[in-house]
Amino acid sequence: MNDLNQARNHVLKLIQQACVVSKRNEDEVQLLAVSKTHPSELLKEIYATGQRAFGENYLQEALDKITALSDLDIEWHFIGHVQRNKTKHLAEKFAWVHGVDRFIIAERLSNQREDNQVPLNICLQVNIDAQESKDGCNPAEVAELVKCISQLPRLKLRGLMVIPAPNHPHAFMDAKHLFDEVKVLHAHPEDWDTLSMGMSGDLQAAIAAGSTMVRIGTALFGSRDYSK
Repeated sequence: MNDLNQARNHVLKLIQQACVVSKRNEDEVQLLAVSKTHPSELLKEIYATGQRAFGENYLQEALDKITALSDLDIEWHFIGHVQRNKTKHLAEKFAWVHGVDRFIIAERLSNQREDNQVPLNICLQVNIDAQESKDGCNPAEVAELVKCISQLPRLKLRGLMVIPAPNHPHAFMDAKHLFDEVKVLHAHPEDWDTLSMGMSGDLQAAIAAGSTMVRIGTALFGSRDYSK
C-alpha cells in the first residue's frame, strides 16, 4: 500500500509540475491508471489511495476484474482495440471506450447500450503519425466520424485518443490541432472535452500539448509481467 501510495503521489506531482510549466490548471488533467495484467488485489490497494479511473486493454481480464471489484466505485475505461464481436460487453460494462476508430463500432456500442444506462463515453482512436503497427483511424477520416458518431444516441463522444511513436513529441501538437479543428463538427460541442494522450515516459510533453487525460501504468504499478 505504501509503495503504491508513493507511486501515485509521485505521478500526481509530475502532472502538477507539467501543468505549472505549461501554465495549465492541474484539475484539467485526469490520471487514468492503466491496470492491465495487474491483479484485482493491486487495484483494490491503489483504489484505497483515492484512484477511481482504471484502464484495461484485454476484455476478458477486465470483465473478471469488474466482477471481482463490483463493490468499489470504479470508473472503468477500455483502452484496447475494439473488435466487432466484443462491443456488447463493452457497451454494458464500461463507462468509457477509447479505441473506437470506425463508425460501425460506434453504432454497435450505441445500439447495445441499455436505455437505463448513462450514455457511454467514447474517444476516437487516431493513428496520428501513421504507424503501421498501431490501430486507429487516419486523421483525414476524423472530421466525418465526429459528424456522424456525435449524432448517435446513448453515446457521448468526448474526444480523441492517440498513442504516438516514442520520441515523437510533435505528434501531440498535431493531435491537439486536430482536436480543436473538428470540435465545430460535433453535434454537441460541449461534450468535446477529452484529449487522451501521454503515458509514463512522455506525460510532460503530452500535457504541454494539451492532454486532458494521461494513461499511466508502469510509473504506478511497475513493469508488467506478460508471462501471466
